Amino acid sequence: MEESKNQPDMEGLRHRAAVLIEALPYLRQFRGHTVVVKYGGAAMLDAGLRTDVLKDIVLLDHVGLHPVVVHGGGPEISEMMRRLGKEPEFVDGQRVSDAETVEIAQMVLTGKTNPDLVAAIHQQGGRAIGLSGKDGAMVVARKHGTAPDLGNVGEVAEVDPSLVRGLISQGFIPVIAPIAAGPDGETFNINADHFAGRIAGPLQASKLVLLTDVRGVFKDRSDPDSLISELDAGRAHKMIAEGGIEAGMIPKVQACLDALDGGVRRCHIVDGRLPHALLMELFTDVGIGTMVSPE
Repeated sequence: MEESKNQPDMEGLRHRAAVLIEALPYLRQFRGHTVVVKYGGAAMLDAGLRTDVLKDIVLLDHVGLHPVVVHGGGPEISEMMRRLGKEPEFVDGQRVSDAETVEIAQMVLTGKTNPDLVAAIHQQGGRAIGLSGKDGAMVVARKHGTAPDLGNVGEVAEVDPSLVRGLISQGFIPVIAPIAAGPDGETFNINADHFAGRIAGPLQASKLVLLTDVRGVFKDRSDPDSLISELDAGRAHKMIAEGGIEAGMIPKVQACLDALDGGVRRCHIVDGRLPHALLMELFTDVGIGTMVSPE
């Protein structure tokens, strides 16, 4: 009996080998390519999911891809605001950001969330460096142009990818907070989806992956079986115009469209609540989310 307990699980070993073989063409295809990963939602708040995502990112780096991480931090900003006696205010899902709110957002994102992620990546065997859009004038922002006035909520106006490319060439994983300065030095808080979508093109990324709290884009939001696994840009524009994509999904799909306009080959909206969702989307034949591609 003791001898049988020590026998290898041949079926399990064969399954592991099959997974590696399935991943091989993708590893070969994307080796040396940059992948921008927008990291947010439950995958940041749940300790177990957080570890899984960071392990995935380190694995991408070790097998020859170049991950660039853009992170959010909305819940942590709201928590700090309340601790300082300031109630968060949102309009159409976007944080109203007066000068004090932007100061708090910068403090949280660049002073806590970003260095915590860098340290966690180091714990998983990676080499990371924390940045914001201000570093090296990587991103120049402008005030978000839509009504109503949200204060110092910004959007990406210009991108200089040289700093991030230099860090990648030296073997580092850049971890970027979506804070940037305007042309007059004013600080802007930028939606992390928008930030990731706009820097992916100048970085010549092959892929943009948005880790979120939904499975992807649905043909019918009330039907869980209507997930759209592949969505071309033309159909995405049409769904936004007709209301088929709305609310919090709009900035995610728009980020994908911005990235595609910048030359990114494929974008993926993936449920980050699933363990190792990043690897399943990138390295399996089927994938698990919505892939957005050019027309």
